Amino acid sequence: MSIRPPVLNPGDTIGIVTLGSPLNAAIINERIAFLRRLGFNIVLGRYVYSYAGYLAASAQQRASDLMSMFTNKNVKAIIPTRGGVGVSGILPYLDYAVINRNPKIICGYSDITILLNILYQFSNLITFQSLLLIDFKPETPSYNFDQFFAVTSTVTARRQIQNPPGIPLVSRIRGNVTGPIVGGNLTSIATTLGTPYEVDTKGKILVLEETHEPVNTVYRYMNQMRLAGKFRDCLGIVLGECTECPSSYGKTYEDLIVEFLAPLGKPLMTNLRTSHGYYKAAIPIGASVNLNTINNTLTILEPTVRR
Repeated sequence: MSIRPPVLNPGDTIGIVTLGSPLNAAIINERIAFLRRLGFNIVLGRYVYSYAGYLAASAQQRASDLMSMFTNKNVKAIIPTRGGVGVSGILPYLDYAVINRNPKIICGYSDITILLNILYQFSNLITFQSLLLIDFKPETPSYNFDQFFAVTSTVTARRQIQNPPGIPLVSRIRGNVTGPIVGGNLTSIATTLGTPYEVDTKGKILVLEETHEPVNTVYRYMNQMRLAGKFRDCLGIVLGECTECPSSYGKTYEDLIVEFLAPLGKPLMTNLRTSHGYYKAAIPIGASVNLNTINNTLTILEPTVRR
């Protein structure tokens, strides 16, 4: 059974780190102010405001910030400022045994999903595909905050992952499978293939989403996942949106689902609103879930945090 991090309560301390691309200091400060208004204390990583081209700092520096949050006894949750690129660069510099002994809530999406899956695989820690610091602002839909706090601040043994009202989940291939859920952003996950940090889908339910890529590029990454055996090994597939993904050569994202994924014969659910979309369902990476495409449900079967 995966390790559940301690529950997040009002008044707890949240650590803020920049693990990939840099973010404007004014935006960071605005979002931190929002978290403080919610009642949280804040600790900042040493390199949270740093700029080094398209990266915030060196891989070693960004890794040291993350490790300092895991070893800080006062920190209950770790929220990266954003994703961007470069998160995979920190992976060789993390101490996974130390992280295993100091479980904390850590969340995010986009390039951060590389880290979330590796912390589950190497440290046996449940992590959360959910909000980044950039999302803590008044304009964020209440659904997104409800999802975030449902997985980080409530101890619930069984809970369905549902879209906002009026936006249905869509079951394409019928089946009923149970296993840990893994995955995240397609581009990010695909770039780890062939490295020591590639996602392990054997016996798992695989969730994928994409953004700002033309459909022929999405096909390329999907095909790479197929050739690497990731679809063969998984139990079932849950697809999120492909936000701002223009059609290519007359083909759409919908065509890709029908022509590429449906023939795999795995239980297949689509239209999950998460990550780069306006609405962001929270996915507990490493938690046991049931994908039932007969009843059109996706259910978390275990508590994702502990008291």
